[in-house]
Amino acid sequence: MTQPAFHITVHGTPGPQGSKTRNAAGAMYESSAKVKPWREAVKSAALDALAYDETWRPLDEPVRLDVTFTLRRPRHHQGTGRNAGVLKPSAPSHPTGKPDLDKLVRSTQDALKDAGVLLDDSCVTAVFAAKAYPLTGSDALSHPGAVIRVWRLKVPKEAAS
Repeated sequence: MTQPAFHITVHGTPGPQGSKTRNAAGAMYESSAKVKPWREAVKSAALDALAYDETWRPLDEPVRLDVTFTLRRPRHHQGTGRNAGVLKPSAPSHPTGKPDLDKLVRSTQDALKDAGVLLDDSCVTAVFAAKAYPLTGSDALSHPGAVIRVWRLKVPKEAAS
């Protein structure tokens, strides 16, 4: 695996998909208002990337998904007054609160399927996912979003010959 089969950077606030709630009329809706804009951002970025590849076919083979979500750092991690904009020594280095990592992955996989990157999200057999604050790691962006890579786990027939 020297190069991912698909690679994009998505800008926007990652939204978790998971819990659904019923309203008084009994209709189901997502408990997170961020999931729909996030899925649209991922789908749009994927479609933009695929627009230049006329030979692309949705992946229907075993794949590994690597994704690093960059989340906005809470305001209380910063100092105030003359220390405004300075990170407090007590600020955590990694996001450990909500949103849950598995729910972020779920919404991202569904968006990749909707965009035609994956034939079905069931072909994802391995996932490496991380949450980071801006500029705190190799794939952490300077603002909220995600770096997404999809790797083929088997050698294509053309390359094997």
